[in-house]
Amino acid sequence: MKQFSIGVDLGGTNLRSAVYTPGGGLQDRRSIHTRLEDGPQAVAEDICRMIVEAKLAQSDLACIGVCVGAPGPLELPIGRFHTPPNLPGWDGFNLSDVLQRNLDIPFYIDNDANVAALAECHLGSGKQLGIDSLNMLTLGTGVGHGIILDGRILHGANGLAGEAGHVAVWPDGEPCNCGNRGCLEMYATAKTFYREATRRAAAGAPGIRAMLKRSPEASPSELYALASAGDADARAIFADAGRAIGICIASLINTMNPALVVVAGGISDAWPLLSPTLFEELESRSYIYRLTKPGSRFKQNTIVQRAELGPDAGLIGAALYPFVYGEHQ
Repeated sequence: MKQFSIGVDLGGTNLRSAVYTPGGGLQDRRSIHTRLEDGPQAVAEDICRMIVEAKLAQSDLACIGVCVGAPGPLELPIGRFHTPPNLPGWDGFNLSDVLQRNLDIPFYIDNDANVAALAECHLGSGKQLGIDSLNMLTLGTGVGHGIILDGRILHGANGLAGEAGHVAVWPDGEPCNCGNRGCLEMYATAKTFYREATRRAAAGAPGIRAMLKRSPEASPSELYALASAGDADARAIFADAGRAIGICIASLINTMNPALVVVAGGISDAWPLLSPTLFEELESRSYIYRLTKPGSRFKQNTIVQRAELGPDAGLIGAALYPFVYGEHQ
């Protein structure tokens, strides 16, 4: 019988699911509001209900398992949350317990950044380049980081590997809610672009000031449009973000010598403005990158580029997960 899996993407706003087959990709997509206001137990029950309904709708196929991609910090393989910033009230909640009681199919839980990186490796940039290991930074509300080694997720001792968003890129910089200062997450996310825009407007940047007057809650995409039109102050914000990202990636390259580093998430739409200063930092801060960059004498170059998969990477990765980790392998 033909096999399928189910992927679930647990977000702070929406709860999404999809059926996946290797030949057909994502099918039977479903999406509902994430009922954070009703507590983790209610959301967990919604997850189970979505999974059961999706499984029943595929009665002519064999379900090999389901994976839930969820925001961290997430202790693995237990499936216990530890003060996740995007899931208030979930500290100490064990999602595995609820899934165990309500499902009769194999299930997996993993960090959403991990499963997105898994998809990018197997079905995105990694597949296109013939590379089975990568680091992936996802820049959006926060910074996600997934590490794939030989086609599988590198989890670390407690499932907490992959927190490059909390690498300090500017010593004694902006205070971060993790307790550190100068983290990448304070310089390359949606909230930080808004912070820098308001600061520059207050200092007299006329273009940004006019933008904020028109749209007080201006998004990174609006700032990107202004920068793309040539506004020097807006372009400087993206240049600074590129430097921060480059400093972080330089540390990853010096530490791990990865074959591929990809940048994903909504902020990566601004790659043309981020990449010049990003590569400047790689050249100046990583001798491993200088030795192994494209065009070097090494057969395996170090490639740094924008990710190929878009906003569905997390959902695709969750759905792909049972085919990578299932007992049928």
